[in-house]
Amino acid sequence: MANRSMFTKQAKVLRVLAHESRLMIVDRLSRGECSVGDLRDIIGGDLSTISKHLALLRAHGIVEDRRERTTVYYRLLTPCVSNFFTCATQVLKERSR
Repeated sequence: MANRSMFTKQAKVLRVLAHESRLMIVDRLSRGECSVGDLRDIIGGDLSTISKHLALLRAHGIVEDRRERTTVYYRLLTPCVSNFFTCATQVLKERSR
């Protein structure tokens, strides 16, 4: 069994993911690298809000960025986080029975 410290750290990662826009970002990045502008087009809202979501995901080791001139591109640093969608969908299916 994991110790309490590990559960605390896992809970922090889950809190970071527990936002519709951040889930949309992770879902899009699971299919490959994407620019901030492209993410804004998918999610909507302004660039500063998207950047805040990305900063939080980056701070928790979920995404990383690279700059190419004036464009910032993001990719999933830990692609296994996409497994969360499979698990969450399974939970929803089980609840609907």
